[in-house]
Amino acid sequence: MENEAFYRLSVFAGVFLVMALLELLIPKRGLTGAKLKRWITNVSFGGMNSFFIRLMALSSVPLVAMAVAEIGAAQNFGLLRVLDIPIWLSVIIALFVLDFAIYLQHWASHKFSFLWRIHRVHHSDIDIDVTTAIRFHPIEIALSMIYKCALVYLLGINSFAVLLFEIILNGCAMFNHSNIALPSWLDRIIRPIFVTPDMHRVHHSVIRNETDSNYGFNLAIWDRIFGTYIEQPKEGHDKMEIGLPDYLNTNKPTKLAWSFLLPFRK
Repeated sequence: MENEAFYRLSVFAGVFLVMALLELLIPKRGLTGAKLKRWITNVSFGGMNSFFIRLMALSSVPLVAMAVAEIGAAQNFGLLRVLDIPIWLSVIIALFVLDFAIYLQHWASHKFSFLWRIHRVHHSDIDIDVTTAIRFHPIEIALSMIYKCALVYLLGINSFAVLLFEIILNGCAMFNHSNIALPSWLDRIIRPIFVTPDMHRVHHSVIRNETDSNYGFNLAIWDRIFGTYIEQPKEGHDKMEIGLPDYLNTNKPTKLAWSFLLPFRK
């Protein structure tokens, strides 16, 4: 799809700036670590991952979801194409299926030790704000892309639905990781359908059963359906500790090299 990178970058930059500004105006929690150092590390991860995905897109092997969607369209392959349903309906179905798939991927990242070793780079952040949304190890991004590519091809998801889903996923991830004090009445309205910052913050608690909850990134319904929903942190949002128990009271997770090598540490 033409201008795909421009659309994604424009929405990303816009949402990022809005969330960063709101964090300054209406912060939920005080930060425990040096913000600048964290931001440099987290944004560096985002930059590395973006560069890596661009390289994948330019490679001869189609390992990017948009490219796979175009291949599937050229071959007229995939379940949704076999069903021959209206394009608008196929887009809606694709958005729900992909969102559920990301929920399952996130759940698996906590339940399988190999995946958890990689995913803990994300959870090792000592604070949670908009930059935590892009703090993922390149290996996790690569595995996630391969997983999405397989789904896109087998289901016959069109490129527009893929682009729309990626934009929604990135935007929602920045929103629900943001350190903003959403009014409680607004949180109550949004939370039954969409993941809010207060809901996802529970997931970054050092308490393990809270870490293993609230896996959704966009739709909040999956956690309720599968019994992985926790409404509030045990210690409250102001007193709860963020990160991993092994790395509390240390600034190691704010260092890029240390964070990059974390999956390979015992």
